[in-house]
Parts: sequence; C-alpha cells; structure tokens
Amino acid sequence: MTATHSTRMLILGSGPAGLSAAIYAARAGLAPIVVQGIQPGGQLTTTTDVENYPGFRDVIQGPWLMEEMQAQAEHVGARMMWDTIVDVDVSVRPFRLTGDGGHVYSCDTLVIATGAQARWLGMESETRLRGQGVSACATCDGFFYRGKKVAVIGGGNTAVEEALYLTNHSQDVTLIHRRDSLRAEKILQKRLFAHPHIKVLWNREIAEFVGGEGNQGLVAIDLKDTHSGARERIEVDGGFVAIGHHPATELFHDKIALDADGYIEVTPGTTRTSVEGVFACGDVMDKVYRQAVTAAGTGCMAALDVERFLADQDFEAEAEAASIAAE
Repeated sequence: MTATHSTRMLILGSGPAGLSAAIYAARAGLAPIVVQGIQPGGQLTTTTDVENYPGFRDVIQGPWLMEEMQAQAEHVGARMMWDTIVDVDVSVRPFRLTGDGGHVYSCDTLVIATGAQARWLGMESETRLRGQGVSACATCDGFFYRGKKVAVIGGGNTAVEEALYLTNHSQDVTLIHRRDSLRAEKILQKRLFAHPHIKVLWNREIAEFVGGEGNQGLVAIDLKDTHSGARERIEVDGGFVAIGHHPATELFHDKIALDADGYIEVTPGTTRTSVEGVFACGDVMDKVYRQAVTAAGTGCMAALDVERFLADQDFEAEAEAASIAAE
C-alpha cells in the first residue's frame, strides 16, 4: 500500500555523506527521512578493509562502519526508508519525489547524497578479483601495496594522478593505456614521464586479470597489443582501474545545474545547488577527493546549511505573519 511521507528534510542516499547529514540534522530536531537507495550504505558496503577512517587504530570493515553510522542516525531520530526514487519534481516547494513502489515523499528541503560509482572495464576476471588485487581507488588501497608491483589502467587525469600517488608506496608502477597518447593535462604528463619509478605501456588493452592459486588474489595481467594483437603477461600484485567515475545524477538532468562531467554544481564553500532548498554532498558533487571522510564532512555541511536555510525561512514566515496581523 502506497503512502505519502512528509518531512522538512529528505536525504537521498545512505553512504557516509547521507548518514552524516542525517545524524547532524536529527540532532538539530529536523527528524530527517533517509531514502536509502539501491545500495544502502553506499560504496563502503562493498569495501572490506578500511584502514584510513579516523578514530580506528585497527583495520575495520566497510559494511560494519556503515551499519554503525546508520544505527547512530536512527538512534538520534533519523528515519530510514528502504526505497529507490524514480521521479523528482524540484520546480516548486515542497518538493515531490516518487519511489519505485509508488510511495510519495514531500519535503521542504532536499539533500542529494547519491554518490558516484567507479567505471569498470566490465570483465569477469575484474569482477572476480575486485578487492583481491583489483581496485578503483589508489588513495584508498595503495597503502596495501608497499614495496610491491602495481599497474594503473587508463589515460586521463585520474589514471596519471593514481600512478603518481602510488609511487609513495611502490617503486615499480606501470601505466597501461590503449592508445599512444594520454588525455591527461600536460603538467601531469610531464610529471609522469619524468618520474623514475613509472613506466608506460602504450597501445595495450587488458585481456584478463590473472589470479593465483587459492586465495592468492591478483598475480598478473594479460595484455593485448591494440595494433598487432600480440599477447603478453606482466606480473603485478595490484591493478588499479582508473577510467573515471559516474555520478548518480540521472534524476536531476535539466532540473539542477550539473557540470560537464555530470556532477552537481554547488556554491563554493557550501552545499547549496542551483535550486533554492536543494543541497548536495559527498561524491555526487566531489570529483576530486572521493573519500569516505570527505563525504562525511560535506554531509555535516549539508545538514548545517539546511538548518540555516530553514531557520531563515521560518523567520521570514513569522515576520510576514506578524506584518499581516498588524495591518
């Protein structure tokens, strides 16, 4: 049975950004509703070892961290809804959103925390070895490959930045690109080519990620020459797919200002979007850092921005009511 749910603050997404926004908003007495989306908990629910989230001396598990965040949000008064939004109307307030089961959500303010997904090559071996040597985030996982051989796949800014970052941990970094030139900015290319611990393999595409016996994980990558078709194998301990990210903003095309890559544009230093009363936080508006801790930080910012926005709205409404009563 469908129903209409009304709230002063609706949050789309339940990753670190969405849940942090929920915690701060609930503590401010806004009783937010969190629509969890197709992947409750966000990308961290598919991440095993988390070693860089502040406050934990030992390695923790991504799913556990998100369970704790959700429990904290619910404890202070946030309401979780297991639903996926399929239609959004932000042309007038209160905003109106519709879930795939027919539930309707009416809200005075909307916080978009739908995140972004790494683009993958779409290979069976890539999926099978994901988290066992195959990764899409050098900043997240590079620490595990200290002193080991690693490879980065891609030719844009992301790939070059990942390769340069990995030299903090490895003296044997290989960049693999399917063309004979990079798309990355020239200054990044200059740094890459000048680095003594990075080599580039041109005109190569991934044929297969090769796993070892038992639980050994990735041990090599099979490559195919894009011109001759010749095959070769390079031994690596870690393979980083760096071909970009895809922000989950399909619902907001032509409704909210997006940049050329599809990320939500916000006023610098805030989480305010081009639509008054709509805010964005986390990876859906951040294509630079893409870390759990930065997502949580922008979630906090979104809750504070919403609280101030609603306080201003309430003050203006009270002032207008007092003015009418005095006439």
